[in-house]
Amino acid sequence: MLTITNLTHTYPNGVQALKNINLDIPKGMFGLLGPNGAGKSSLMRTIATLQQPSAGSVNFKNMNVLTEPDVLRRVLGYLPQDFGVYPRGSAYELLNHLAVLKGIINRKQRKKIVEALLVQTNLFEVRKKKLITFSGGMRQRFGIAQALIGKPQLIIVDEPTAGLDPEERNRFHNLLAEIGEDIVVILSTHIVDDVSDLCSNMAVLAKGEIVSKGTPAALVKQLNGVIWKKTIEKSEIDNYKNTYNVISNHLCAGKMMIRVHAKSLPDNGFEPATANLEDVYFVAISTGED
Repeated sequence: MLTITNLTHTYPNGVQALKNINLDIPKGMFGLLGPNGAGKSSLMRTIATLQQPSAGSVNFKNMNVLTEPDVLRRVLGYLPQDFGVYPRGSAYELLNHLAVLKGIINRKQRKKIVEALLVQTNLFEVRKKKLITFSGGMRQRFGIAQALIGKPQLIIVDEPTAGLDPEERNRFHNLLAEIGEDIVVILSTHIVDDVSDLCSNMAVLAKGEIVSKGTPAALVKQLNGVIWKKTIEKSEIDNYKNTYNVISNHLCAGKMMIRVHAKSLPDNGFEPATANLEDVYFVAISTGED
């Protein structure tokens, strides 16, 4: 279990990126959902011991992460949002080098570990190719391979599927689901479907604050009977936004489809909508912006 208590972080320029964060994160896939600029990367960097918060504590398995960063790093796997690699090296060479840095000194043991990780991430057939030739999805799978070195107990992946095509995204989802059964895996993303497909627990972060948390199913259930939909003209959207709590809208065949959060029927033109995780996200974000 990862426990975050009253975590706050203010940067030297005065920007408060995190505001009194409290979270208990159990084993399994945990989704941290929020828009760009919500503070997700600041929280991930703090958990990964890359920055010290202004206040609060982070504990993992009775370990004080902030005062014992080296102890956590031995059991941490981290795939940051901007994962840099040495482009001229091959997948095998770089993974082998990173394994040495992780303290795996025995050559035979290291070879076995590196080859197993390449097989697990479906990169064994291209292990001799330079990373500069890899697609975005292949680089992300390599990022997971390096994060898995040393059998980590805590894995953090920050915006891992942004920019991936549907096939690579599905392949990456399957890989994350496979590794997230017996350890703590934190998936930080702004993509609702990633959390819906993978995570048994989640939280929504907006403007540095946790505005919603729970299981996806329970959070969706809370919105049953309070989500409404209506088709309107595009020219009417501003008027509806001024009148109702419009949580989302999209164009369909030249018309505007809107979804509204309200305790009772907004007007006779609306009809009940089946709540989903995207509604949870948008309702939470609108609450966080009040």
